[in-house]
Amino acid sequence: MPSIPAPQPQAESLRSELHGRGQRLTPQRQRVLALFERIGEGSHLSAEEVHQRLLRAEERVSLATVYRTLRLLSSMELLRELELPEGGRRFELATGGDHRDHHHLVCVRCGHTEEFESQAVISAGEQAAGRHGFRLLECVLNVRALCPSCAAAEVS
Repeated sequence: MPSIPAPQPQAESLRSELHGRGQRLTPQRQRVLALFERIGEGSHLSAEEVHQRLLRAEERVSLATVYRTLRLLSSMELLRELELPEGGRRFELATGGDHRDHHHLVCVRCGHTEEFESQAVISAGEQAAGRHGFRLLECVLNVRALCPSCAAAEVS
């Protein structure tokens, strides 16, 4: 079984936040977060994909633990959850700053997800919020479509 790496600064921050919630930084939680940190921003994985990637890396984590860990890390705002209308959920590394207002193209058949940014969408959100007296917190658009592979398969 692979050895657990020495705690990094983000792991120490996670450890102290979990401790404040009365929970521990388990090796499984550390592995899930480390996977998202390795793949970086813009990658959107389902719980099953996280589980498969960890298994391929010979990191033993049950699927149930992956689900619980994804929910926990999302509640701690370390991961962002993308809920798809078809019932699927995908997760991405949460980052602060300018990357907050980004949008997604989501294939309704295979779930492939691509990010894009659009100032026009953000401006529309700001205008709509202002017209109705709201204070805009975040502007996110999910566009449902078919990816090139699924669209080509549909034509065939």
